[in-house]
Amino acid sequence: MYSRIVCATRLLPFCCRRYSSKVPDKPTWEPLDIKKLPQETVVDQDTIDLLERLSLVDFNNQAGIERLSKAIRLADQLHLVDTTDVEPMNNLLEDRSLYMRQDEVTEGNCQNDITRNAAKTEEEYFVAPPGNIPLPKRDIPYQDDS
Repeated sequence: MYSRIVCATRLLPFCCRRYSSKVPDKPTWEPLDIKKLPQETVVDQDTIDLLERLSLVDFNNQAGIERLSKAIRLADQLHLVDTTDVEPMNNLLEDRSLYMRQDEVTEGNCQNDITRNAAKTEEEYFVAPPGNIPLPKRDIPYQDDS
């Protein structure tokens, strides 16, 4: 029994510290009122084609479309968040002073060492793979997984 008390007193300073946090001690969530949500977004074929072209992700099956619809529905819940009297943040460390340091070059002239790791270079520049290439349009709206 004595060892339990000693362990508890050793942990006491760590568990009883109070930091100035804006996070409440207890959850303050309330049940979601589905009636207040905007109408469910219908994902049409043009939207799927656009998202596939922009993200290079294949949504062209029923599971992908359902996952996309659920993600949009989850994002729709942000419309219900009350942000009155909440000022926008411009920095995560707003309560601290951020000190600027002098911009001094400590190393340099190491371009060959850096580009040596690249798979492909051209005229001393990195060559990146092409992105956002238009994907060919499909004749079928989506592929059924079943």
